[in-house]
Amino acid sequence: MKAELIVRRGVFAVAFAGLLAGGAYAQSQGPTPQQQDIQNDRKDLRNDKKDLAKDRVDRNADQRDINHDRKDLNKDRVDRNQDQRDINHDKAQLARDDKQYGVNSAQAQADRKDLHADRVDRNKDQKDINHDRTDLNKDRVDRNKDQRDINHDKKNLHKDRKDLRHDKRGH
Repeated sequence: MKAELIVRRGVFAVAFAGLLAGGAYAQSQGPTPQQQDIQNDRKDLRNDKKDLAKDRVDRNADQRDINHDRKDLNKDRVDRNQDQRDINHDKAQLARDDKQYGVNSAQAQADRKDLHADRVDRNKDQKDINHDRTDLNKDRVDRNKDQRDINHDKKNLHKDRKDLRHDKRGH
């Protein structure tokens, strides 16, 4: 009889322990809505930080492009201005040679050839300037868009941090 009582008590004890363990397991199955909200806020924070970093990389690359295009533009302007000075010099030389040697002289023909070559160079440089200005404007538009994205991501990051703090306090 005593053995049966001991076995019965042991079975009840194991059954009760099983019920307690099962109840604890059932309660820990899913996170509470507050825990879920905190997890989502942390996930939002991570994503916003990644977006912010990518936008900064894009903006910096666009700024490098702008700096490069400005250098190209300045070099092209220097070349164009030098070609214009050459044109002015060749025109003066042509006028002197026409006056001194005649319109159809060899010197006048050579000056006309030089003048034509300088005008071709100047026009090519002007096309380069126009192209570089277009590139520069496009790069500035891209950089400004990236800066707006950065500002937007900073706002989102701030809101998500505020939301996380609010959720952690349990309000």
